[in-house]
Amino acid sequence: MTPVQPKLSTDDVSLLMVLIDTNPFFWSAENTTSILFSKFLAHVVAFLNSVLLLNQLNQVVVIATGINTCDYVYDSAAAGALPNQRAESLLQKLVEFVVKDEQLAKEDSVDGIGSSLLSGSLSMALCYIQRVFRSGPHHPQPRILCLHGSPDGPEQYVAIMNAIFSAQRSMVPIDSCLLGAQHSAFLQQASYITGGVYLKPQQLDGLFQYLSTVFASDLYSRNFLQLPKPVGVDFRASCFCHKNTIDMGYICSVCLSIFCKHHKNCSTCGSVFGQAQTNAPSTSNQKRKTPET
Repeated sequence: MTPVQPKLSTDDVSLLMVLIDTNPFFWSAENTTSILFSKFLAHVVAFLNSVLLLNQLNQVVVIATGINTCDYVYDSAAAGALPNQRAESLLQKLVEFVVKDEQLAKEDSVDGIGSSLLSGSLSMALCYIQRVFRSGPHHPQPRILCLHGSPDGPEQYVAIMNAIFSAQRSMVPIDSCLLGAQHSAFLQQASYITGGVYLKPQQLDGLFQYLSTVFASDLYSRNFLQLPKPVGVDFRASCFCHKNTIDMGYICSVCLSIFCKHHKNCSTCGSVFGQAQTNAPSTSNQKRKTPET
């Protein structure tokens, strides 16, 4: 009698896509973060090793998010098995990426801290996950973890929202760990819409403890854990004309583009808009107010 082959269970096997913010202007600016970039990487490497130790089938992919570009810097499926080899491979490729991104940043002048290319790294993570989905019926449960600190870039609003809705449709949670002084409206919406966890640690010196206790557990184990919940979510959108965050605006009924002021034509699809509504009473109200003769 032949033994029954055990079924490969993927409930507790994770594919963790980690997006690391490498914005040099953010990490070098004063009063933006209380932790050095080198120490931050030490916490991240320890966290990645702990995730791989939880299950031998777990996979970790790291994507660096810069000012002008983003790229894959580490894949545990292709890297060495020893922890020292993992750390050396990750740090070496990360240094090469930071140097390349700084050279591109010098060519294009940046005022202030600037925003990282979060939309690009999210798109790359989702493309990698789609390849995993199509690899076979048995695959690990994917999720995305954004280690982000740069301010939101309103010019990326459309691309980021498209990535969020794509992750929601693919049932891929987007977790967010904020490293900067301010909250991120984009990542708040991403975690809320996709069912992920949004966290802004109070003490970055204990970043590894936050990462290991909140973001290391697989999706199946999260059903039995009390994870942090966001107090409030900023659902404000950015206008397409000036890239500003607005509370009220005008929406194109054809392509759903958002504008802070009334325009004659939609700059996205070219649709012709009607006249803006005024406070004048409508003709129906005037007829009602006309006295009967």
